[in-house]
Amino acid sequence: MSIATRGRVRPARKPRSGSGRSLALLGPAFVAAIAYVDPGNVAANLTAGAKYGYLLIWVLVLANAMAVLVQFLSAKLGLVTGRSLPEMLGDRLRPGNRRVFWLQAETMAIATDVAEVIGGAIALNLLFGIPLFVGGLITGIISMAILSIQNRRGQRTFEFVVIGMLAIITVGFLTGLAFTDVSGTDALGGMVPRFDGSETVLLAASMLGATVMPHAIYLHSALARDRHGYAEPGPKLDRLLRATRWDVVGALVVAGGVNIGMLLLAASALRGTPGTDTIEGAHAAIEGSLGPVVAIVFAVGLLASGLASTSIGCAAGSEIMHGLLHKRIPLLVRRIVTLIPALIVLGVGVDPTLALVLSQVVLSLCIPFAIIPLVRMTSDANLMGAQVNSTTITAAAWITSGLIVTLNVALLWLTFTGSA
Repeated sequence: MSIATRGRVRPARKPRSGSGRSLALLGPAFVAAIAYVDPGNVAANLTAGAKYGYLLIWVLVLANAMAVLVQFLSAKLGLVTGRSLPEMLGDRLRPGNRRVFWLQAETMAIATDVAEVIGGAIALNLLFGIPLFVGGLITGIISMAILSIQNRRGQRTFEFVVIGMLAIITVGFLTGLAFTDVSGTDALGGMVPRFDGSETVLLAASMLGATVMPHAIYLHSALARDRHGYAEPGPKLDRLLRATRWDVVGALVVAGGVNIGMLLLAASALRGTPGTDTIEGAHAAIEGSLGPVVAIVFAVGLLASGLASTSIGCAAGSEIMHGLLHKRIPLLVRRIVTLIPALIVLGVGVDPTLALVLSQVVLSLCIPFAIIPLVRMTSDANLMGAQVNSTTITAAAWITSGLIVTLNVALLWLTFTGSA
């Protein structure tokens, strides 16, 4: 039975009010939003705050605004066409081009899984002293159990589980703010766009890759379609799109707040403390300055982040393979295959935080391959009909794409030339 069939909301016994019906339509964006608070975000945001204070707040604010636009366009494409973004690409690309496109998308999926599994492994190590390799294996196994909820109980139940984990992540990463003093003046100063050498460009690209997540762009179109099904143009589709807009805004306000909160925590409580450019070091510094309870809560949030986000990443990879290669393999097989690179990284002793940051750079480089086709498709009147992007939305979407590409070019130039 398909996810679309299994995930639909059952008709209520009593008529719902207008607000009740709207609330019942929320959920897919909150699942996609897990990708925006994964362990890669933790590494990038803590590193940026610990090393450069409030300097790069503007990157998170800008990236989150971009994410709201992009995720809504992805969901709109799925609702209007009844097809996911990978399926649309698979239908339009020639066989050779499809395979090449899939290779870069698969590289992105692997980079995603590396970040998420490593994050879960670090959390288990911090909480229970479990070796990183074993922790990565446990993270992969638990993520498979989470995915089985979707297969057995349907998308709606899966959404409730993921939203619960998002709540744990939010509490875990923001609790420390209640015990530290954030400089409002410095935080406002961080809203001014600027860099301070090539390393800040690398971090900005990492933060962007961790915020505007390409696999969430691919997946959201499928989540919205599978949850609501295809709707003919008319009042029902209009209502679904309005609810989806609120779904996206609400989910990404939460995710954006968590990301900004992490940077503020690092900038206010961890800056200047040795070793705080790693997750383990940041955890130790949090324990030293804010107490063991806050440190435990932070580690629990990190564990929830790793477990939930690796499940979403695996689902996204499955949808990408299905859409581009017209093949769907069992999630267990895919879980095992994509887990291997992360376990290799943990097994050979690569610095976990560095691996997390670099994985986000890979994601940043893959973003244009997801955004550019999305903008083109949602701006195509023949495809989207009355729901085609307005001139303003189209312009904003192309500006977003241009900013991302420009930042990536600057990243490559400054990194390989060593320019400051």
